[in-house]
Amino acid sequence: MLRSSVVAVTLALLGTFASAQVLLVAQKGEASLGIIDPAAGRLVASVPEGGVTGHEVVASPDGRIAYVPIYGNSGVGQPGTDGSKIVAIDIASRKIVGTVDFGRGVRPHMPILGPKDGLLYVTTELQQSIALIDPKTLKIVGAIPTGQPQSHMLALSHDGRRGYTANVGPGTVSVLDIAARKTLAVIPISKTTQRISITPDDKWVFTADQTSPRLAAIDTATNKIAHWIPLDAVAYGTAPTLDGRYLVVTIPTKSEVAVVDLKTMQVVRSVQTPADPEEVLMRPGGKTAYVSCVSSHQVAEIDLATWKVTRTIQDGKSSDGLAWAGSR
Repeated sequence: MLRSSVVAVTLALLGTFASAQVLLVAQKGEASLGIIDPAAGRLVASVPEGGVTGHEVVASPDGRIAYVPIYGNSGVGQPGTDGSKIVAIDIASRKIVGTVDFGRGVRPHMPILGPKDGLLYVTTELQQSIALIDPKTLKIVGAIPTGQPQSHMLALSHDGRRGYTANVGPGTVSVLDIAARKTLAVIPISKTTQRISITPDDKWVFTADQTSPRLAAIDTATNKIAHWIPLDAVAYGTAPTLDGRYLVVTIPTKSEVAVVDLKTMQVVRSVQTPADPEEVLMRPGGKTAYVSCVSSHQVAEIDLATWKVTRTIQDGKSSDGLAWAGSR
């Protein structure tokens, strides 16, 4: 009887933890997945990924499973190991519970769950494609060619019809037809570009020119650059606020984020952060943004009403990719 009670309590606690709100961070410098309690503002666990590091992470809609593509130990286009797997981590038990094995090095990187079909979309740089994975079975069920090397980051439209990849070395963006599983267009941006985001209304896609202090604003109706947004320094990551009013842009060399008014396509303010801000994640509810500050090993929490950093959270060595898991 006592043993049964202990098991029941343990399972109940695990279920509660799984449904709780947690912030996930890809700890590149530790080859692990960090789990942050956002209420307490502290790192509560680090889950080993199996010896080789992942850069990005996404959580299942129920907040129970984290999917981490294992990229390898190199930068984009640089020599190093070529990751060949995606690991599925149970957030409550803090254990790897499944693996997607590509069978060869593909450098899987950016994972996104399809807003309509529920499939897991993952960039596979060395295959110049996006892999489609059934998250329930962890089986590869298809692929979409990007027509370009180094397709590093991915954004999906909220209607599930289009995909957009930032192709780093070529400095281009590929536009993908999700249903037809083909490339519709390749948009030249610069000699090199980095990261990509899309507005909640699916009208604008943004990517950062890595050779000049400016952002490309792509009109998704024409698949052409409609605006160049000038900045104080070269940008890296971007993310729109959930109400579609602003775009938050990381400026690593300035240790700040710039805030772009999406009505005017102009920077209207900046917010100081710890060193090396790179990725931005909006918290469900739309009141808070999290920014991974990679070389400072911290996450900055920004109040979107006051545009102030309310606190910083130690997140592990060289933590980069961010994801939200659990209830809103």
